[in-house]
Amino acid sequence: MNTILVLENPSSWKLNIPGVDIVKANDYVTNESFSDLKNVKVLNLCRSYKYQTIGYYVSLIAAARGHYPIPSVKATQDLKQSLIIKRASHDLHNQIQKSLAQVHGENYELNIYFGRNASNSHNRLSNMIYNVFPLPFFKASFLKVKNRWQLDSISLITIKDIPENHIDFAVQRIIDYVGRKSAKNQKNSTPYKYEMAILRTDGETNSPSDKGVINKLMRSADKNGVGVEIITNNDIAQLDRFDALFIRDATAVNHYTYRFARRAESSGLVVIDDPISILRCTNKIYLTEVLHKNKIPTPPTLVISQNNIEKVEKEIGFPCVLKIPDSSFSLGVFKYETKEEFESALSGLFKKSALLLVQAFIPTEFDWRVCVLNDQPLFVCRYHMAREHWQIYNHASKGTDDETGLVDTLTVSETPKKVIDVARKATGLIGRGLYGVDIKVIDGKPQVIEINDNPSIESGIEDRVLGDKLYDAIIKEFIRRLDNIHGKNSKK
Repeated sequence: MNTILVLENPSSWKLNIPGVDIVKANDYVTNESFSDLKNVKVLNLCRSYKYQTIGYYVSLIAAARGHYPIPSVKATQDLKQSLIIKRASHDLHNQIQKSLAQVHGENYELNIYFGRNASNSHNRLSNMIYNVFPLPFFKASFLKVKNRWQLDSISLITIKDIPENHIDFAVQRIIDYVGRKSAKNQKNSTPYKYEMAILRTDGETNSPSDKGVINKLMRSADKNGVGVEIITNNDIAQLDRFDALFIRDATAVNHYTYRFARRAESSGLVVIDDPISILRCTNKIYLTEVLHKNKIPTPPTLVISQNNIEKVEKEIGFPCVLKIPDSSFSLGVFKYETKEEFESALSGLFKKSALLLVQAFIPTEFDWRVCVLNDQPLFVCRYHMAREHWQIYNHASKGTDDETGLVDTLTVSETPKKVIDVARKATGLIGRGLYGVDIKVIDGKPQVIEINDNPSIESGIEDRVLGDKLYDAIIKEFIRRLDNIHGKNSKK
């Protein structure tokens, strides 16, 4: 995505950023030729964003043109909302106390330039505030109340108000922010065609990819002309710098990954997995309804509330499997042998969700997993059950060797066609993202257990057959989508 940097008087700042057009504010808002541009980010560095100033109109008109203004009008208006500031102060309380512990006095002001401060002494706090208030330059004011620091106000810093000793730093922050277009391919020193962020946070439990996979993705991206940077859950405001986002943290709706996906999509990035896929796949109630409506075969399944518990014995029977709707990695999935055991667990589970999912327990030696990207199957795995356990994961195991079952990785051509066909039909109901379809073959007939967004890809397991070709396929799908957006490729 191209970037336009807008200033009232471009000659007042000696900026030369490769791949970035520097435009006079009046030209941008009055020259109709800018309306014809597509997939453009507009970095608005006007002196003021006050209502009906030229800076206000730059962001407003950019949004009307389908461009992506930075900052948005909403971001500038949030400064007036005391409730948002109070909530940010509460949410960031621990980091505020830690960062300002050595500050003397009752007041403190912190100038923040794209998430960093000039002294580099409060960068973590600066970035966390920047994630809440995604503004290029602003001042965070703090007040000590009863010996505890609190965020008191946020105010914009216009170019004319930047302290003299901060100007070089502010200029460098602009270059750092929009200057990624000048980054070079490691192999042939040509500029990268696109820039991608991979969201992966160290220490996150149940991450779908290990570091080996991330390194392989980065090598494939570099080879194919895509620059990659790893970002974490603290970097949501950095998304505007990129063309694409690949999420490699475990996803959920009530989770930062969903917020990242929403923010990326609204900023014009190609994102896998997109927020709709996360919303649809992470709730098993939705999946049950959509699969049944479209006559996709599944094991006997029942959605229960506190009003229809009695149906379980008649329609499902025992033993049965009960699932919390947003569970993943076999967590929140329970097997009950008897009616009494089942009913005794319900009161606690209904506190977590108003609806629960019950499925017939059908033991099999393994589950099929078909990985599909943009309706095309990539690879297939057979996940065998963990030793002496009914699931592929045994989270109660005390030994790592017994925690998961064996995995066979197959090519698509080695897989029964009926398994591939039902997987494609199922993912077609969700979208065009990257999915893992779990299937049991029962009496010779494939039945869908669930569809996972953000499926596991671990080094030496899911990539065992395709190797580097797997990562090339993922990166090339990002490139295909980006090329379509930029009008460089007519293929669908």
